[in-house]
Amino acid sequence: MEEREKKIFGISWNVFLLGIVSFLNDMSSEMIMPIMPSYLMEVLGTGKLLGGSVMGAIESMSSLFKVAFGYVSDRFRKRKAFVFAGYALSTLAKGALAFTRYWWDFLLLRAVDRIGKGVRTAPRDALIAESSEKGKTGKSFGFHRMMDTLGAVAGPLVAIGLIELLKSLPAETAYRYIFLLSAVPGAISLLVIILLVKDRGGEVKKKIKGISTLRDRNLQLFLAVVAIGALGRYSYAFTMWKAQELGYSVVQSMAFYALFNLIYALSAYPLGTYSDTFGKKRMITLGFGVAALAALAFTYARDLYTLIAAFVLYGIYIAIEDTIPRAYMADLAREYEKGTIIGAYHTVFGIFVLPASVIAGWLWGSYSLAYAFTFAALMNFVAMLLMAFVREQ
Repeated sequence: MEEREKKIFGISWNVFLLGIVSFLNDMSSEMIMPIMPSYLMEVLGTGKLLGGSVMGAIESMSSLFKVAFGYVSDRFRKRKAFVFAGYALSTLAKGALAFTRYWWDFLLLRAVDRIGKGVRTAPRDALIAESSEKGKTGKSFGFHRMMDTLGAVAGPLVAIGLIELLKSLPAETAYRYIFLLSAVPGAISLLVIILLVKDRGGEVKKKIKGISTLRDRNLQLFLAVVAIGALGRYSYAFTMWKAQELGYSVVQSMAFYALFNLIYALSAYPLGTYSDTFGKKRMITLGFGVAALAALAFTYARDLYTLIAAFVLYGIYIAIEDTIPRAYMADLAREYEKGTIIGAYHTVFGIFVLPASVIAGWLWGSYSLAYAFTFAALMNFVAMLLMAFVREQ
């Protein structure tokens, strides 16, 4: 089809538009992400264990819905409606954070935001796969993650500018204004989806008939490795808390977070493209190794240079982990069940991310942040070793 063949920067127009949508939405999200740890601790008064657990619950929440909505989008072969609904829920929830007063209403709205992510992610990833040239899924997902993360670079920088602009106000009031303003780029992304993004699910001729790919032993083994690796996936909030533990201010720690996202953005596209020839299994294995090194760097960081190295390694690790497994699962799945299979990956990952942050929060509260990062390094090292038993697709 003519629309399918239309390309920009070597990728399909649809993938490009979905990248723009993710850029705007992630700018919206990342305007508030760096201030949330401080908002939880200073304004809402949570402790270390509760703060870490709340952030972990938020990270995990969305993944519990991904396989369900991936499956539903396979059944109805309508991706765009779920993508729009998910982004709309998140946009409304982020703006409403301006009115929170307790940790539980904060968690409720963040849950709505994450449910929105759960609704949209697997259908969106399936739409990216369906809009990609055969053998180039790594490139498409790499571009999408790059755009998503460029939004994550822009968001904290916008937040820093807003904090400077609002510095005459009490910190709590400034935080609430930033929450409210974060809904603006999210609203623009909704217009892009409505007016420009095209559905592809209807082009799949065969209806879903069972979940055959999920019975594959290699896929089941890979999902088990994903679960172990997820136990070593600490929330970004712990990296912010590490910077603050070393004496850096909230604004300075936001600069470190912007550095992490810049590395992520610069790495995702080339790593995704390279994985199409290098091999996605080998790239995922490498990612677990980088994750272990990043966690060890955070463990032993005592000076600026080690801390910068930790954030750089963390950015490369997340660029691999958030990009290549999606492309790996898309390649593995049959055309009529891509939403379900990609959703299964996200769900398994999300189920194990919650206890990961609870464990990290407990280790921090009972011992120190160094113990939390050491545990993460161990889990990622084990996952790296177990990848030897997974087959390349």
